[in-house]
Amino acid sequence: MKTYWLVVLFILAAACEKERQPEREPAAKSSTVLVVLGTVQDGGSPHIACTKECCRPLFTNPDIKRQVVSLGVIDYENEKSYLFEATPDFPRQLKTLRRHATFSAKETSDGIFLTHAHIGHYSGLMYLGREAMGADSVPVYAMPRMKAFLEKNGPWGQLVRLGNITIFPLEAGRTEKLTPKLSVTPFIVPHRDEYSETVGFTIRGPHKKALFIPDIDKWQKWSTDINEAIRGVDYAFVDATFFDGEEINHRDISEIPHPFVIESMALFKKLSATEKNKVYFIHFNHTNPLLREQSKQRQAVVSAGFHIAAPGQIFPL
Repeated sequence: MKTYWLVVLFILAAACEKERQPEREPAAKSSTVLVVLGTVQDGGSPHIACTKECCRPLFTNPDIKRQVVSLGVIDYENEKSYLFEATPDFPRQLKTLRRHATFSAKETSDGIFLTHAHIGHYSGLMYLGREAMGADSVPVYAMPRMKAFLEKNGPWGQLVRLGNITIFPLEAGRTEKLTPKLSVTPFIVPHRDEYSETVGFTIRGPHKKALFIPDIDKWQKWSTDINEAIRGVDYAFVDATFFDGEEINHRDISEIPHPFVIESMALFKKLSATEKNKVYFIHFNHTNPLLREQSKQRQAVVSAGFHIAAPGQIFPL
């Protein structure tokens, strides 16, 4: 029995050590990289009006790593950088991207890609307006309904009229060639589309591809097989808003039908160990135990061969 528990402790320790190790090579080894800038769901952490233990300490002792979901992409050779999502943490995330993109003296990126019109994914655009940065023609890439929403509704329409942003239309399935080494393709995913359609993105570098799906309804509602989508890329950043149903026992799940992490893990079981290694869970609700480094749920995800996305991670493309 003593030997059994020693083996168990060794496995858990190895899983934790695996999570602490650098998971991808640093930016210096690749001319095109993807940087994780944020991992939390739209409302942030701590969450407004939250009285739970997951939030209480953070109101007085904030964790600056808990920023809303966002990715940055940098092409060093062609001196271009792009931001995916304009979150409430936009100022810090833009500055972080700027620090990584050491070639540029300007404070804005060369473009911002938006997935949809829920507050955590576009509201950061407000910082480009006259009350804040007063930016000049920052390119914003948006789908047709998203573009119309920004143009026709204040205060976003003012950003267009004053030339703070210039909106470039996206089309599902059409690839945007950003540089000779970098391209982006949007694709429609099912979600609560009150104000705009919702998309994910395939981000292609010269050597590797990444899948970015921060928000989606249940995987079964998508016309694409998620396992096949994972097999077709090198990294998959996928919706992990809730670990399981216990987190939302006070809410109607039909209003927020994200795939639970336990559902995704069950669905991904058929993947090989190599394919599982591509999966990075992202977009965590403030209640999600995966945000806690020592939680048993987090250890279970890592032990199963998956990853939890973390701010600051760098992935060669």
